[in-house]
Amino acid sequence: MLEAPKNEPILAYRPGSPEHAELASALAGQRAQVVQIPVVAGGRRLSGDATAPVICPHDHAHVLAHVHQASSADVSAGIQAAVAAQREWSQWSFEDRAAVFLKAADLLAGPWRQKLNAATMLGQSKTAYQAEIDSACELIDFLRWNVAFARDLQRSQPVSAPGMRNTLEYRPLEGFVYAVTPFNFTAIGGNLACAPALMGNTVLWKPAASAALSNYFVFELLEAAGLPPGVINFVPGDSHTVSSVALGSEAFAGLHFTGSTAVFDALWRQTAERLPAYRSYPRLVGETGGKDFVLAHPSADVAALSTALLRGAFEYQGQKCSAASRAYVPASLWPALKARLVDELATVRMGDVQDFGNFVGAVIDRKAYDRIGGYLTQARHASEASIVAGGGANDRTGYFIEPTVIEVDDPNFVTMREEIFGPVLSVYVYPDAQWAEVLKLVDSTSPYALTGAVFAQERGALVEASAALRFAAGNFYLNDKPTGAVVGQQPFGGARRSGTNDKAGSALNLLRWVSPRTIKETYVPAHHYAYPHMD
Repeated sequence: MLEAPKNEPILAYRPGSPEHAELASALAGQRAQVVQIPVVAGGRRLSGDATAPVICPHDHAHVLAHVHQASSADVSAGIQAAVAAQREWSQWSFEDRAAVFLKAADLLAGPWRQKLNAATMLGQSKTAYQAEIDSACELIDFLRWNVAFARDLQRSQPVSAPGMRNTLEYRPLEGFVYAVTPFNFTAIGGNLACAPALMGNTVLWKPAASAALSNYFVFELLEAAGLPPGVINFVPGDSHTVSSVALGSEAFAGLHFTGSTAVFDALWRQTAERLPAYRSYPRLVGETGGKDFVLAHPSADVAALSTALLRGAFEYQGQKCSAASRAYVPASLWPALKARLVDELATVRMGDVQDFGNFVGAVIDRKAYDRIGGYLTQARHASEASIVAGGGANDRTGYFIEPTVIEVDDPNFVTMREEIFGPVLSVYVYPDAQWAEVLKLVDSTSPYALTGAVFAQERGALVEASAALRFAAGNFYLNDKPTGAVVGQQPFGGARRSGTNDKAGSALNLLRWVSPRTIKETYVPAHHYAYPHMD
């Protein structure tokens, strides 16, 4: 009998602690080497057509790894390996498949923990705490909780009448699942590949280029845990090359995606155009963009609101799908909140994440740096916006952008509407008496519906906001920041233009990766065709 899972405890990394020393050692060791990351198809390491560097975003002159880029032939080899491996993998008992992922969780909780954390810090510019809650705790939770969810799911069986036995077999999809994973969460990369595999599927995993180092280490972790060759095939490379081959295969059975709305739209369209060529209708599961809000009622606690905005908007440089990006603050609270935000941001340190005293690292790459800088330029020159704090950027050593607060006069200003995916928070100050109107404004301004938070001491305001914003966020928070969903506690996902809302970290997501078969066995079959009413 498997034990009920518990969420992995978060280590504090206080100076002088064992984990602090272990992580510092792992960081130094990884900085001193350059890793060669291959394409892996059916367990075979392939060299690909070319290589691309993985660099430190906070030290962009430093190369951490060279990633081999999958050719069309390499992708085809990965698909062939996945199709071949599924025949045996899908016949394994659930307990045997689960044992692989539970062992991976224990390895990650122990000897692999700082290897994954260090790679996430160096390659994705996360601080020690942000890496710990991602590449250690959340990935461990996904691995353990998914087993529990799947076990409970398979216990759900139909009723059997006298003289017969009815069962529901939770078969995998017929074909392979294409996992397209993002740069910002190592845990998401691992989960998008592992969740379908747990249910008996085989996977073609395309990692984001900038997260290839940590993602490859996750792949090696799974191999160390006993995952058979071909169950998950690791295919870094050009997005168009990999996707065109994957979606062009008749064995394409599903897409597990986290990334931009535009890319998910494009993959969905390509899938639709090829439907007659597939053996079955592919399952499309995606978590995409967000323009996440924090709404304050006049009764809100200013200290709690300020802390939530600072953490929710600026942790990991605002590069979370759930990051607070637009805030609505009553005029009566704004002077005190503004002063507190300005004072606290003045103490925030930004720099190399190997300095554990820094709260903010660098944004992921040059493209992100330039895109976010463009929004800051617009705000700097717009008559309806003013920069309250931050606004600076420096790319001499790394791609650093200061945590920035913009006060806007127009609630439809561009930084209130468009996803920026950086450390930029826009604030609209509304008259206290317009609470009802601002509820409608929050709901209608953005096409997304991922996360949102409401702060109020008055219970009636929370009830009213929860009803008015029922469809504005898939993850909704009361008196807390809109980031930090925990597996097993807050299943994650949004609707509207934020994705299919299949809730990673729950049984709902796992259901998408099975194609159930109903089996009826009759013990004593009828021997005559006539029914009693015919006498």
